[in-house]
Amino acid sequence: MMIRVTPSQAFGKVTAPPSKSMAHRLLIAAALAREPRAVENLDWSEDILATLDCLEALGAEITRQSNGVVIGGLDPFAVPEGAVLPCRDSGSTLRFLLPLALLSGRQIVFTGSERLLERPLEPYEQICAEQALFYNRQRDRLKVCGPLRPEEFQLRGDLSSQFVTGLFFALPFLEAPSRITVLPPVESSPYIDMSLGVLRNFSIRVMDVGLGRWHIPAKQKYRPHPVKVEGDWSNAACLQALSFLGGQIDIKGLDPLSAQGDKVFASYLKTLQRKKPSLNISDTPDLAPILMALAAAGRGVVLEGTDRLKYKESDRGVVMARELEKFGITAIVDEHRIWVEDGVLQTPTQPLDSHGDHRVAMALTVLLTLVGGSLQNAEAVTKSWPGFYDVLRKLGIVIEQTEEPKLEDGSGI
Repeated sequence: MMIRVTPSQAFGKVTAPPSKSMAHRLLIAAALAREPRAVENLDWSEDILATLDCLEALGAEITRQSNGVVIGGLDPFAVPEGAVLPCRDSGSTLRFLLPLALLSGRQIVFTGSERLLERPLEPYEQICAEQALFYNRQRDRLKVCGPLRPEEFQLRGDLSSQFVTGLFFALPFLEAPSRITVLPPVESSPYIDMSLGVLRNFSIRVMDVGLGRWHIPAKQKYRPHPVKVEGDWSNAACLQALSFLGGQIDIKGLDPLSAQGDKVFASYLKTLQRKKPSLNISDTPDLAPILMALAAAGRGVVLEGTDRLKYKESDRGVVMARELEKFGITAIVDEHRIWVEDGVLQTPTQPLDSHGDHRVAMALTVLLTLVGGSLQNAEAVTKSWPGFYDVLRKLGIVIEQTEEPKLEDGSGI
């Protein structure tokens, strides 16, 4: 899908979309409780639909309602043999559910996009190798078979907190206690805190014994608990950015006490106003695209702790640098940091490209509200916020869908 954005500013009131990160966690925990309970305030994004489809394939009872689901009844030891879990392009879905799939001793198949199956899974591969569990990774699918055994698990802290969360969900079911040790540096620790909060709500005990170590008691049960998904600070950052660029948006539905790490975005905006701003985003990598966009429109920035951006839906640092060039802005990307130079923002003379990354699509759209231009593969936003463009239109941003440009052979770009 191609969109054209006309220079315009956003004004009005809006409710933040539901948190995708929190929704994944709440849906999995609720599914593992014996009696179904409601999970309210869901957005039917591609990632959340993937998690629901996978939980249903594992045996969860799911009744879909207008703004949520009633879900429960998943016994991870009684999953169907050969169950196929369609993860689409959702890294959270795959990483959160893989340890649960290893509990039963039955073969489970995960499918997904080629990009998803390229993303790191080494911690789980290593666990399967050490415990002599079946693990077969192909271009478009991953086959695994347990049963997982309790032990002391060691994980790298600089790869993804999602591996820690995946084990948190599964290990309480085992017959003996387990322990997780995360080797420093521990990045994205706010996401670990989110997971621990959800587990507490469902009566699961995970004991923090300090220094990146957790003790997980055995033979626990998830207790049913009705929940409502809180607002998403990560996607709301794009709304805050529009206010930063001259608009005025009153955002409802955000919890200032939330465990979501991306709630620090407001403080990042203050840093961007300084001369030669610098930010460490090792705990908040999802904010990189919108920060790069705002830096391009302002005083530039140096982003530290950007190592993991290459493992996202796209190689986000490289992709954003490529698209910022179309605005006349230079960005330099190396292994650990990104420099965005200040300059004069120009209207792109060729279409921008989201590269299939939802956060890149949103960030570039925000930047186009200043100078105008076109964005192809704009539908990438459906991964986390299907209503993104509708919300922007209601706030006064002029966005129209246009035809994809054609090549000489008549095909689209």
